[in-house]
Amino acid sequence: MRLSDLQSKDIVNIVDGRNIGNIIDVKVDEKSGTIVSLLVEAKGKFMSFAKNEDVEIKWQNIERIGEDVILVKLN
Repeated sequence: MRLSDLQSKDIVNIVDGRNIGNIIDVKVDEKSGTIVSLLVEAKGKFMSFAKNEDVEIKWQNIERIGEDVILVKLN
């Protein structure tokens, strides 16, 4: 799976059903090359110069990656 495949998916929090936003980047462990977390641009922030509201989602918080959606568990 490529980053571009992940970026096309909606990210939904299974705790409250909220659509979190879109993936803008990933953090990768330099030694192992594995994904550590996803960086998500907060929904509704498009072209905003407001305070940085990006969300970092740790890889262990991802419950399932489906065809159209990524389900995460955030409290």
